[in-house]
Amino acid sequence: METINFTHHFLIAMPSLQDATFSGTLTYVCRHDAQGAMGLVINRPMDMNLKSLFGQISLSASNETLATQPVYLGGPVQTDRGFVLHTPVGEWRSTVRITDDLGLTTSRDILEQMSMGNGPERMLIALGYAGWEAGQLEQEIKLNNWLSVQATPEIIFELSPDKRFHAALELLGVNLTFLSEEAGHA
Repeated sequence: METINFTHHFLIAMPSLQDATFSGTLTYVCRHDAQGAMGLVINRPMDMNLKSLFGQISLSASNETLATQPVYLGGPVQTDRGFVLHTPVGEWRSTVRITDDLGLTTSRDILEQMSMGNGPERMLIALGYAGWEAGQLEQEIKLNNWLSVQATPEIIFELSPDKRFHAALELLGVNLTFLSEEAGHA
């Protein structure tokens, strides 16, 4: 059986997914390999903006546009750790290259540069991440918990958080009102 790599895909929570952490979420998969998967929920802004986050780590935002950007609850794992999803990839101390244009950075240097107005062109900052053990994500997809579709940077960086979920569904040509909570097998 061929394995599917969900790196650079969106996971769209199905109505059957009743887990409060993931119900109604759109998750961007940053890594998927034999060891498991890691992603960021990209449609759950927290009651925190970058000005507040920067203040907690002794930085200040260089401009009001940057200061008012929301911080997202990326998932339930390591919620005290920051993750910056960004384009272009750049040269940061701790970056995982997801695609030729998208990177995920966890080192402070990117935040320092952002605070001075020298950060990446587009970014999404999250606290915490979503993680799956080996085979767990594939099993959850078989159980009809998630739909998946190839991700687009436009949905991540150009749409407001409340529009991202439905935009990802539109990539599949799916209307949420027609989705069943039951899994089917042909």
